[in-house]
Amino acid sequence: MGFSLTLSHIIMVIASVCLASVFSAYAFYTGNLIQNELAQNVNNYKITVNIRLEIVYATINNTTTPPHFVIYAKNTGNLPFVDFTFLDVYVGEYGKAQLYTYSETASSGSGKYSISTANGDNIWEPRETAVIKVYPTGNVEGIVFEAKLVPSKGIGSSHLFSAPPS
Repeated sequence: MGFSLTLSHIIMVIASVCLASVFSAYAFYTGNLIQNELAQNVNNYKITVNIRLEIVYATINNTTTPPHFVIYAKNTGNLPFVDFTFLDVYVGEYGKAQLYTYSETASSGSGKYSISTANGDNIWEPRETAVIKVYPTGNVEGIVFEAKLVPSKGIGSSHLFSAPPS
């Protein structure tokens, strides 16, 4: 009876140690998952805060047919902006602005926009001003216009402007 009781205690101790090990391993695994998720969220937030685009000036260029919009915008964030396909540009008469998509070869009447950076390397560096030319498909009519830049990640900008005098 003494030997079987000792053997039972040894089996119970080994089983307890195994269960405690499994539980602690699961707790460490879950803790690492939470830590990684939190680190990824902080990194995404930093990217969002560090990309900021600000419209400085906007106007209408009447020298083309149809006229097109010209937007001067500055990267006021801390990170460069590289992929212009993820930048939504809305421009048009106030309350009726339309979405335009990026095309490197946008031209008059195409319904697209193009971006040229100050140094021409197609990387919109921090503190650099870029010229965005937006080519509507039809004629530009109205008195007050609005322009809005919305990056997929980051902080955009909006701007109201009037048509230049004729």
